Amino acid sequence: MRSTNLIALNDPHSAVAERYKIFRTNLNYMNVDQVDKVIMFTSSMTNEGKTTSIANTAITFATSGKKVLLVDCDLRKSSLHKMFNLAQMPGLVNLLVEKLNLIDVVQKIEEFDNLDIITSGPQPPNPAEILATQTFDRMITEAREKYDIILIDSPPVLSIADASVLCRTVDGVVLIIALNETKKDDAKMAKKALEKVGAKILGTLICKSDIKKHHYYYYGNK
Repeated sequence: MRSTNLIALNDPHSAVAERYKIFRTNLNYMNVDQVDKVIMFTSSMTNEGKTTSIANTAITFATSGKKVLLVDCDLRKSSLHKMFNLAQMPGLVNLLVEKLNLIDVVQKIEEFDNLDIITSGPQPPNPAEILATQTFDRMITEAREKYDIILIDSPPVLSIADASVLCRTVDGVVLIIALNETKKDDAKMAKKALEKVGAKILGTLICKSDIKKHHYYYYGNK
């Protein structure tokens, strides 16, 4: 059973789904030349709404006609397979360790011909090392040729090194902040950590907001 958090799929005309469409539009306007094709979503700490945000963003890109690849790179705490009710394996780790082809691990979503998902696969003992391999880089290079946009679900940036490792491969980063949950100092440290490894921060998505009281909103980093 798919997660009720997939608002853009389950209730595409809701106010929350419309906010995700606005977020998608803002990303498009910031990327009119399509230079930022591989975009990573991360947060400062866990449970700040990162995976829910990237899953709904992927759906809104797919509904707009973009060919989308959503990749679960949170190898220590993967959850995209649960959210979409997909098999966890074969997934990214199988591709990287067993040298499988991209087509061998891509899973389809029946509602969309243009939304493909790569789940995490089995949990490896060394996630950061696996994500730093040339095999991972080649997978991203191949995906760039086949998809309009590739969305990377990354672990939080402050707790482990995986997000920093992924920054070398992606074109831009969206930092997720949970309203009334993310500590201000944590958000600042996350931004500094991303900048330290040369990440291009595209902006911030505020989530976990009561839509009746607040607005989901997105802003650039300039």
